[in-house]
Amino acid sequence: MSGNDAAETAKIEVWWDMNDCTIPEGYDARRVRSGIERAFEKLGYTGRVSITAYGDQKKTPCDVLRGLSSTGVAVAHTNSDSTRSVMHRDMVEWRAQNPPPGIILIISDQVEGEFSWDLARLQQRTRYKLFQANSMKSLDDFILLYKANWRWEQLLEKGDPPLVAVVGGLSSAAMFYCKSCNFDCQSLKKFRKHLSSYKHGMEEAINPPDTRLSCVTKRWARNYPATPEHATAKIHVLWDMNDCPIPEGYDARRVRPSIERAFKEIGYSGPVSITAFADQKQTPVHHLLALSSTGVDFSHTLPWVHYSRMITDFEKWTKNNPAPASIMIISDEVASSKYRSTYICGKLQESNYNCFLAYSVRPFEMPVLVTSAEWLWDSLLSGSCFLFVLSCVTKTWARNYPATPEHATAKIHVLWDMNDCPIPEGYDACCVRPSIERAFKELGYTGPVSITAFADQKQTPDHHLLALSSTGVDFSHTLPWVHYSRMITDFEKWTKNNPAPASIMIISDEVASSQYLSSLICRKLQKSNYNCFLAYSVRPFEKPILVWDSLLAVSETKRNILHKCSESESERVVAASTGMFCCTLCLCDCKSLDDFNKHLSSKDHTQEEKRMTSHAQSFPHRQRQYKISNYYDEVGYPPKTKRMRKAALKGFFLPRPLRFTRR
Repeated sequence: MSGNDAAETAKIEVWWDMNDCTIPEGYDARRVRSGIERAFEKLGYTGRVSITAYGDQKKTPCDVLRGLSSTGVAVAHTNSDSTRSVMHRDMVEWRAQNPPPGIILIISDQVEGEFSWDLARLQQRTRYKLFQANSMKSLDDFILLYKANWRWEQLLEKGDPPLVAVVGGLSSAAMFYCKSCNFDCQSLKKFRKHLSSYKHGMEEAINPPDTRLSCVTKRWARNYPATPEHATAKIHVLWDMNDCPIPEGYDARRVRPSIERAFKEIGYSGPVSITAFADQKQTPVHHLLALSSTGVDFSHTLPWVHYSRMITDFEKWTKNNPAPASIMIISDEVASSKYRSTYICGKLQESNYNCFLAYSVRPFEMPVLVTSAEWLWDSLLSGSCFLFVLSCVTKTWARNYPATPEHATAKIHVLWDMNDCPIPEGYDACCVRPSIERAFKELGYTGPVSITAFADQKQTPDHHLLALSSTGVDFSHTLPWVHYSRMITDFEKWTKNNPAPASIMIISDEVASSQYLSSLICRKLQKSNYNCFLAYSVRPFEKPILVWDSLLAVSETKRNILHKCSESESERVVAASTGMFCCTLCLCDCKSLDDFNKHLSSKDHTQEEKRMTSHAQSFPHRQRQYKISNYYDEVGYPPKTKRMRKAALKGFFLPRPLRFTRR
């Protein structure tokens, strides 16, 4: 069977938001399925159709629910506010369980925003044929690539006379689901009874589905190694010389070797073609000569046609070089602009091209383009680290600023979350401090550096503890539920004893990217003269960063090499400890690893850990009791029967994980 034949007969999954696209009064609900199937058949798609209708089913008439169920349409009850997020979550799980080919129809007016952004990125990774229907006038989605976009009324008008789904000669009713309670049944009577029950009311009040849409692609930010099909495929580079010019004094003949070296480091060895776009009248002749001598092509453009010419070149190249192949975009504007990147995003959704980005300033938001690797232009040319000063206000505050005189020799304190940013397997922990200090020195910071590593140190290998402590790294033993509060406490204590000017570096995915956890540090920076530096293992959605892996990575130029250790080296005895070992649970300081390990295995420490664990585990129960009390006040009555009162006290309504809708 050919690829087109497989797509035409592939299963069709329909996600229907009944809040947006209601069934008109007087319309027979049994015609919904036939209308949708007829629309697909006219386009040549004959695969099995599965439909799930989401909405507040308390407001849906019984005859509508009965009509939908009788034709095999599954009905899911959700709160009106959570319908969109529940649909998205179910869709993501369905995609994981049903690889392409497949067809998805979304019937909703609310696909824009994070839904559209996340789905566009998912489409670039695993490609399905997308269709949409909405109740409003059809609008072109600038991010998502649809095969067709229908009006909801058009689908209903095409319906055949009422039919009943029949399996083996018997009427086949679809399932009814309650997303709040993880309840399902095939009886409309039982479903209605459940929705009006005390149990459902309680569950929906204290444990409703999350109304926030969870973008599963926000953490897709690592440099992925080349797949076999792309490893030797062609690579075309679109270089915007206006956004990413050649640095003054830099030998332009090194541009091509630098780009090719970056690709080879992640496993790409295919032929590379490069086209540089700019007003070439403004490009120095010696740059033109040097670049052309290495095979770089030039495209002369003017500012008002600059990006359209880049897109034209992209179209022409992809037409002559079918996938698998790779495209690299060197541009601030194309990489960060939703409008500029939409065409390329659509191309990636329908084909098997890889995309790479390079820019002079890291975008404020993660681009809609799914990339296999990203670089800063300066680091791509020189091999230096990604290092930025904290910048939360403007999109352009993201360059490598040199140290000011008042901060150049000031103290620097590093808060290192070893859970988020662990030491890479097989590398010498002795080089962590030199790597961090080298990064600071490259920006002109030469002040004394203190480092505190936060983690459950029982899980940290002894050779790492010995190696790090020999370079003066301090350790703070914490547990997961007090991990970040201990980091904030350390931050407050250090800033109290070390007034500004001074600098703080945070190595953590969670603390630096979480609005709640970073609020204290943010306020401190607003009222004082502290510098802040950030490091992440995964590029966040909305902040400029120093990438942890790049800080410790091997480089042929400026980066400090983090040496791999042999087995014998990892077991060798390192220099005597100069760092401090602290248990923040018991407020106990130790000067040696032996004393520290002895404390962690002591009876007093074990009892303290058990006490804190018990406290943390009881918190959800106390919070639940508070919500139950509020629910009683709202509805104006306690449980009506003795059995129900006992059930509430025994945790009868403990929340269960939401179950994915199955048909």
